[in-house]
Amino acid sequence: MEFAPICVYLVISLLLSLILIGVSFLFASSSSLAYPEKLSAYECGFDPLDDARSRFDIRFYLVSILFIIFDLEVTFLFPWAVSLNKIGLFGFWSMIVFLLILTIGFIYEWKKGALDWE
Repeated sequence: MEFAPICVYLVISLLLSLILIGVSFLFASSSSLAYPEKLSAYECGFDPLDDARSRFDIRFYLVSILFIIFDLEVTFLFPWAVSLNKIGLFGFWSMIVFLLILTIGFIYEWKKGALDWE
């Protein structure tokens, strides 16, 4: 009996999902089948039927790597912010040092021109 609310939640979510899928199939336009372009995959401006080994700018990789690095910073900041009152002054200053190192790295990348898109 203690898991009854969870079971009710699961049943309601399953029913709602099935209803929404059914309604989308019910109201789907069959005229979209007349246009094969609408059914083809859109790959960020690249032709999906073209050669997969086409060349494009390396800066896309650099931007994605920088995004991953600074996105990981946020994953370290969240637990620190939640437990800030328990870790004390040492935890506070260790995170400040971590943020300082990341800021220095960001300024270095900026000065080297890694963020310029010219």
